[in-house]
Amino acid sequence: QVQLVESGGGLVQAGGSLRLSCAASGRTFSGYNIAWFRQPPGKEREFVAAVSWSGGSTDYADSMKGRFTISRDNAKNTVYLQLNSLKPEDTAVYFCAVRYGAYALSQWAYAYWGQGTQVTVSS
Repeated sequence: QVQLVESGGGLVQAGGSLRLSCAASGRTFSGYNIAWFRQPPGKEREFVAAVSWSGGSTDYADSMKGRFTISRDNAKNTVYLQLNSLKPEDTAVYFCAVRYGAYALSQWAYAYWGQGTQVTVSS
């Protein structure tokens, strides 16, 4: 019943920016954590950032901190991921995911997933 739909991906040159959106529906998300993961070609899916739905507290992978910013608009049931200073190694499919409670680094801790949105950074 829970549905997550990512959007905002595309092709961008190195140094550019994108803003990804995750539209959530199907239930209330109080007490839940919404996270972004990414999966580069040929690599494992990795944690990017997370935000608590109610409190708005954020967490970032160390390698993402400073360039990426996660936020949420509860009125719109939407979570955003601002990608700045993009590098070719940021090329990946970016996924939105939801779990109950605090954020987790493992993809296996998340029960709900979107289909992903492709981000491609050219050099």
